[in-house]
Amino acid sequence: MQQSTAWRAVAQSPWKFLTSAWPWRSFLYLLTGALFGALVLTVLVTMTLAGVVFLIVGVGALLLIGVSLSGIPVSRVERWRLLLMDPDPIPDPHRPPAAPGPRGWLTTRLREPATWRELGFTAASLAAMWWMDALVLGLSLAVPVLLATSPVGDPDAWPLVVVAVCLVPAAPYTLTVWAGARAAMTRAILAPRDGELGAQLTEVRASRARLVGSFDAERRRIERDLHDGAQQRLVSLNVLLGMARLDAEPDSSAARQLAAAQEQVTLAVDELRELSRGVHPKALTDHGLPEAVGNLTARSALPVTVDILLPHRPPAAVESAAYFVVAESLANATKHSAATRAEVHARLHADVLTLSITDNGVGGADPAAGTGLTGLADRIAAADGRLRISSPAGGPTLLHAEIPCR
Repeated sequence: MQQSTAWRAVAQSPWKFLTSAWPWRSFLYLLTGALFGALVLTVLVTMTLAGVVFLIVGVGALLLIGVSLSGIPVSRVERWRLLLMDPDPIPDPHRPPAAPGPRGWLTTRLREPATWRELGFTAASLAAMWWMDALVLGLSLAVPVLLATSPVGDPDAWPLVVVAVCLVPAAPYTLTVWAGARAAMTRAILAPRDGELGAQLTEVRASRARLVGSFDAERRRIERDLHDGAQQRLVSLNVLLGMARLDAEPDSSAARQLAAAQEQVTLAVDELRELSRGVHPKALTDHGLPEAVGNLTARSALPVTVDILLPHRPPAAVESAAYFVVAESLANATKHSAATRAEVHARLHADVLTLSITDNGVGGADPAAGTGLTGLADRIAAADGRLRISSPAGGPTLLHAEIPCR
């Protein structure tokens, strides 16, 4: 966590710590906390008093409801401020409103446990945290200034000046330590609890899986249409051209033109068959991952050793994700790595398919460089798996994927 990083920064050498950004970030974090806390305290006290006074006419009830919901905007500001000390943002636990309109929004928010936890955080912040922010700022910065300026003109008060000078280097340490503790408490209170985001995450995963499934189904449909439609028509045309060549006079102009046309049709059939394999290989649907990867590596310009042993076929979505990871990895190795050989290894352990692709190229594969690695990671993530890449400069490159078979 970034808070521990802030505390580790304090443990570094004084020169390294004092010249880093941590003292300034901590100062800004505590200063904005003190100012924001004072503002919120003023607004909420005013709203509460006005709500009690005007409760009899109904307007006060709205003000008091606003006070009860004040934790939502306050916590959002606190999440934004927390980025000064912790770059890992805290997700907002509030779901979209269950019903349209302000009434549905209000009912949903009042039912959420996060709303009351955020209100409790607001109360704790107003009761103690922002006071501590102001106190630490005052002790760390104001006290040395007062000690240094108070004995002006008094030659016997020089010890106070010495004390003030000694307190100045300690101020960054005090600010950073309290800011780290303050950020840790904020994260501990505002971080969503188990189950609050569970429904959202489940729906996101299900939606992502549906999208991947629909894409794979569309791939299979296109592959089937290409194979059963355009490809068969071209094959029939090729046969007709061959029969026409038999009827033409040998070495005649018509025979040469028919031969050239047949050659072009043959090339078109081969290209269409290759395109069909790239869309969704028929071997993957009919025979599974080992056969499809074997056909892929047989056409590869790079010598590939295949070691795939699976006791049974994984789900179709898992097979598809694994196949395209192998295809893209070998394409990258052929185009970018200057590799002379590659290896593909796959095993099924319990309900997880583990897949490794290794090449002896120059390494340096970077997902940010646009080599297709980001797309591979997205495809694996869509299957609820994970992809790890090891590609030091000079090689070798290893892609290791783990895909759950659920």
